[in-house]
Amino acid sequence: MIHVMRIVMQPARRSEKDVDQHYQDTIVKPVVFDDHADVLAAATIDQLTQLFPDGQAQMWGVVPGKKNVNVSRIAKIHPGDWVFFSGDKRVYFGGTIALMWRNKELATRLWGTDHNDSTWEYMYALSGTRGFDIPIEEIRTLLGWNPNRNIMGISVLSEEESETLQTLLTLDPATAALEPADMAQEEAAVAAFDGELERTAQRAQRGEQSALKKRLLQGSTGQCALCGRTLPGTFLIAAHIKKRAMCSDNEKRDLANIAMLACTFGCDAVYEHGYVTVATGGGIQVSPLAAGIPEVATYIQEKLVGRPVSWWTPSREPYYLWHRTHTFKAQPPL
Repeated sequence: MIHVMRIVMQPARRSEKDVDQHYQDTIVKPVVFDDHADVLAAATIDQLTQLFPDGQAQMWGVVPGKKNVNVSRIAKIHPGDWVFFSGDKRVYFGGTIALMWRNKELATRLWGTDHNDSTWEYMYALSGTRGFDIPIEEIRTLLGWNPNRNIMGISVLSEEESETLQTLLTLDPATAALEPADMAQEEAAVAAFDGELERTAQRAQRGEQSALKKRLLQGSTGQCALCGRTLPGTFLIAAHIKKRAMCSDNEKRDLANIAMLACTFGCDAVYEHGYVTVATGGGIQVSPLAAGIPEVATYIQEKLVGRPVSWWTPSREPYYLWHRTHTFKAQPPL
């Protein structure tokens, strides 16, 4: 079966007295593998070292729960899934599960035990972590949850919910090679797809993009809102400042403010994937995670760092604010 990335919502508030310490011990300060070689299986250390060559990783875990209530939920989780931490009515941290294993002894060493003398023995290592600042009420509304629903325990979202949240937050899914059986299913899905529906959707999107671009371009050339280069219209697109799928009907009609011109040479991509954003007042804000991709970091340093964005205005600030809090890859909170 082809695995669809699922999203896990987990309240980090294990108890009022210890959550902050646990977060500091194994998220803010990654766990060094060699420090725990006496309780980590050799195979697990090998896998962790392959995934994290610097010998350390952020770690978290899940308790089995009363009468093993969490075990069936844990079975639905796989490497490549996203995990979000929530607390104080907000989603504030997330990352991709890189590896999962069970180790009661290590979990007890790292986090101790809870009031039921259980520990967080279903462990996982995280990669690609970033900070968020999303109110839970926004998540509830987006996913159609009951207005009073809270994340009281580990929650594994459905495929539909996961895809919706992935679209909202522009999450980067983990990539993995397809097994032969998966490849066959992919090919069968392509063969069975109704191409006419896809072409209809593409025509509609192209038409909308063309109309919006003409409004912004007003000539054969234009200036990229981010890097400031004046380029032929062929190399500029009308980039939505706030993701279009998350705009209200009124926002979609706010043509004077909802989009900006961005060049196809890199600015559109680094903005769309959250490696840069526009701060209040129009300054370029760079994600600390960009440093992990040298090509991206070099482009940003050469073309964007220190540039004022004249496209920013007070009327566009609400859209830029949305991008900063939803798409921008912020530093994980300390």
